[in-house]
Amino acid sequence: MLNDRLRERNVPPIRPPILDLPITGGPSFATESIGVMMKLMGWAIALAAAAMTPAAAGAQAPATEPQASVAAPAPVTTAAPADAAAAPAVPTAPAIDHAAPTPGVGIPVPGAKGIQTQVTEVGQQAANFHNNWLLTLCVIISLFVLALLVWTIFRYRRGANPTPSRTSHNTMIEVVWTLVPVLILVAIAIPSIRLIRAQYSPPPADLTVKVIGNQWYWTYQYPDNGGFEIVSNLLKEQSDVKAGDRYRTDADGPPLLAVDERMVIPAGKVLKFIVTSNDVIHAFAMPAFWTKIDANPGRLNETWVKVDRPGVYFGQCSELCGARHGYMPIAIEVVPEATFNAWLASKGGQPRAAIEAKAKADAAAAAATAAPAPEAAAAPAEANSAEAAPATEEPTTNQAAVAQN
Repeated sequence: MLNDRLRERNVPPIRPPILDLPITGGPSFATESIGVMMKLMGWAIALAAAAMTPAAAGAQAPATEPQASVAAPAPVTTAAPADAAAAPAVPTAPAIDHAAPTPGVGIPVPGAKGIQTQVTEVGQQAANFHNNWLLTLCVIISLFVLALLVWTIFRYRRGANPTPSRTSHNTMIEVVWTLVPVLILVAIAIPSIRLIRAQYSPPPADLTVKVIGNQWYWTYQYPDNGGFEIVSNLLKEQSDVKAGDRYRTDADGPPLLAVDERMVIPAGKVLKFIVTSNDVIHAFAMPAFWTKIDANPGRLNETWVKVDRPGVYFGQCSELCGARHGYMPIAIEVVPEATFNAWLASKGGQPRAAIEAKAKADAAAAAATAAPAPEAAAAPAEANSAEAAPATEEPTTNQAAVAQN
């Protein structure tokens, strides 16, 4: 606005000092001059901030020094007791000798047909229901339908019936083909419900194992035996590992089913599995136990088994869980109770009975130490009452003495 008025009066316009430079290069030179000035101002601000930083740091230093001087004695007082309280490591028992798989039991057999040999009562009941009832019923129904089809083809062919029948319905036949399927379904449902009831009505458990699925391995926890955990991974072939590393042998199990750490359970005991997952949905499946249950993240599923026959049994994850789904084998070794207790000791655990007995002994000791406390509190009360009694009788004695005088 001011420059416009100056132009009207033929007076040169006023320029800012930083732009009062000889412009020899046109408008582009002016723009470059402004950029240079802005860079110089930025450097000046940065230098000023750098100069102020040491001052600020010097002002904060006294505030932190007293804290350091106060906190310094803490490690001195705690270091000595830590060294004094160091306890020697407790040696663990040696590991047990693991059993080799039995051919044809607990492992898949190449070219075999039917269900694996069942080693649990529920599995034997299910196998009998499948082999002796369902398959027999399927054969009878298939033979009946085949015979009916063959008879119809020959009996009602064009040569034997030049004039076809125009029958639209038959009451008796319609009643029969409605009632017979219903009776067949009832015959299947009764033993099925009996099997389901046996499978989902577990008896009291003698042992609990928590099964956790991971991508792509299993972990097993024993909460009743000290809470220790074992990690089970697939054993690779000798050609797939480095020199000196453990690899699969025939004593470990068949290829793609052998693991480095087996789950060990006692024979003849009711075992409860609590199954869950840490990442995606897996499935804990053991064909020889007639057991298959999903492992869902954030959810606990439960199943149970009771195996009387010692041996090694193999299964796999039966739910598509990612790229290495086919490399999540399960190996369970059933051993006598004495061997199981030795295996627990090798893992740092204890039998459930020993843990419960120790808990009862600790509870009894705590109750015994807490019992004398009320008696000790009652004794001072009696002493105080005994001391208070003569104090109240003194005036009576003095009054009697005065009366005799």
